[in-house]
Order: sequence, then structure tokens, then C-alpha cells
Amino acid sequence: MKTITLAFTGASGLAYGIRTLECLLAAGCTVHVLYTQAAQIVAREELGVTWPGRAEALGDLLREQFGVDDSRLKVWGQQEWFAPMASGSNPGDGMVVVPCTMGALAAIAHGNSDNLLERAADVMIKERKTLIVVPREAPFSALHLENMLKLARLGVVILPPNPGFYHQPQTIADLVDFVVARILDQLGVPHALQRRWGA
Repeated sequence: MKTITLAFTGASGLAYGIRTLECLLAAGCTVHVLYTQAAQIVAREELGVTWPGRAEALGDLLREQFGVDDSRLKVWGQQEWFAPMASGSNPGDGMVVVPCTMGALAAIAHGNSDNLLERAADVMIKERKTLIVVPREAPFSALHLENMLKLARLGVVILPPNPGFYHQPQTIADLVDFVVARILDQLGVPHALQRRWGA
């Protein structure tokens, strides 16, 4: 089973991140969650939930929500430098930043390692592991695009949350699942979120 680092930042679209977490756990993955202070604000505004500031408390909340124990789901604080994903000796199989702010994207593109999220992304790049960023902004400025191009040239998957409509979505959940399905495909995690094209 894969070990995935899943990071939530303060961009709009936290529903994509939570659904990704749900699907990774359902597929048997072990998930390490990182989150920013701004992500707590987004959780309240978009999902109507209050996330605690302490990583340990959020871990308890998410484990209860998804019915798993701490061997499958661990939440880390931004300054916990002894977390596994902070070192190339234990990076896991992949990392997803969903949703990804332009600030987090820029920090990753420029090799900043000022917090655990940035360091974990840096480790993924240097170890040539799968790193997926799901940038949620519109419109993109030239600076945003330059940062994305820089990351793409380093092998990072740039996956904007742009759902298709050929599957005739009926709900917001259908639109979210379209994007999450693409994320899972990039990680090599099996799913049945939607019918394959031509199948």
C-alpha cells in the first residue's frame, strides 16, 4: 500500500483535498496530512467545520471522521522537522498539495523549506517522487505561470481543478470527483469514481 503526503493550503477548494483524503484511505493508503493556518479558515468558510490549531487534535478529528487509526492517518504540524517526509530517507510514495495557493506554489518552485510542507515538497522533487500541485486561482498571472512551468520542468504534475463535463455531472460532488479521479490516476491509486472514457 502506498504512503502519501497530503497537504492543504489556504486556497479555495478544500473539498478536493478532503475527498482525496477519503479516497486514499478507502484505497488502503497511509496518509500523512499537512495543513496551513489559512487552511483552517477555508475549512470554516467552505465546509462549515472548525479545525483545531494543534495537529494532534486535528488528527483525532479526522481519524474519527474516516474511521481509521493513527497507523493509517497522521497529521503533522508545520514545524515538526522529525516527520518522515522531511527526509529523503523516508519520503513516502508521493505528495499532493490540494488545494495549492500561489504562495505555496512559489515557495515550492523556489526551493524554500521554511516549513514542513515546503520541505516535504522539496524532498519529493530531489528524490524524483511524484509531486502533484492542484493550483486554485483565476486568472493566472505571468508570474504564476512561470512558477508552474518551472515546476513542470522539474517533473512536478500541475493539475488545475478543471472538471470536464462530458460525463454529465449532476452534483457538485460529481465535479469534485472528476478532479480527484485525475489526482488518484497520477498517484497510481485505483478507484471507481467515474467511468473510463471509451469503456
